[in-house]
Amino acid sequence: MDNKLILSNLLHRPIRTLVSLLAVAIEVAMVVLVVGLCHGLVNESAKRVEGVGGDILVRPPNSSFLLGMSSAPMSLKIGDRLSALPRVLAVAPALFVPSTSTQSLGIIYGIDLTSFDSVSGGFNYHSGHGFEGPYDLIVDDVYAKSNHVRADQTLNMLNHDFHVAGIVEHGKGARLFIPLSTAEDLLGTQDKASMFFVKCTDPAYTDQVAAEINKKIPNYSIRPIKQYMALMTSNNLPGLNYFITAMIGIAVVIGFLVIFLSMYTTITERTREIGILKSLGASKRYIIAIILRESTLLAAVGILAGVGGSLMLRKLLLGVFPTLLPGIGACTLLAWR
Repeated sequence: MDNKLILSNLLHRPIRTLVSLLAVAIEVAMVVLVVGLCHGLVNESAKRVEGVGGDILVRPPNSSFLLGMSSAPMSLKIGDRLSALPRVLAVAPALFVPSTSTQSLGIIYGIDLTSFDSVSGGFNYHSGHGFEGPYDLIVDDVYAKSNHVRADQTLNMLNHDFHVAGIVEHGKGARLFIPLSTAEDLLGTQDKASMFFVKCTDPAYTDQVAAEINKKIPNYSIRPIKQYMALMTSNNLPGLNYFITAMIGIAVVIGFLVIFLSMYTTITERTREIGILKSLGASKRYIIAIILRESTLLAAVGILAGVGGSLMLRKLLLGVFPTLLPGIGACTLLAWR
């Protein structure tokens, strides 16, 4: 009887019920997407660094674990010193070139292709080839698909025309790669690198090699890849965790206000019905329980609709912005942790 009464009350004013459900669903969907997006981008960025294949990252002194925060403070001669260490198989420098264009938002890697292939095992080319000229460009398949780029095409980036030499499988560092010498010219630096990827002869030697590097070049940031992956969480990113908490707090407040307003309107419009229930012997506790169950039902249906809507919106966003949202698929569920 109680359930029928609750459903009847909700269906009696369908527009107000629908508006309440939509309000709750929208705020739930936005929380899931925002939190999932933040976790997804962090996780996907870390996995691409791990995908390069190095065992150790060598970065400048006092540098943040966030990549791309500095341009080129390290000399390339450090790479020669690292290569001379025992149990070091290969060392690959990378020079970060920031790009704020609409097509290549993010970091472009300036690399020496030979040493980068030694560390990573080489690119898997879908089409084209490696660098043959100073303004050759290698792009990954995710970027190529989202921007309709093909091999042998010319792209204007960083105020220069680049020739797309090859399209490779994604997952090895950046989405765009240019020759190291070209990156140096663009940044106005010579013989500099932002980071070194170090590959050991055996991953079991990672800690030993890291200790040797620390002795060779003290005060530099020496991090095994596994340690770097462990640091790449929202709790370690400056301001990101506060942003996520603020977004969740705002959404909860909005959802509470929507339900509160809906229930307040329900009570003021149903004084006659409430009076009839009291005359039939209904207690205050019974009436309050009915109202609370209505609000709970609205919230539950709104949450389910919000989760479903976020999944549909995720598919849409992945189709439009695949270069920005590759990790949100797996990380949407992390928003509920």
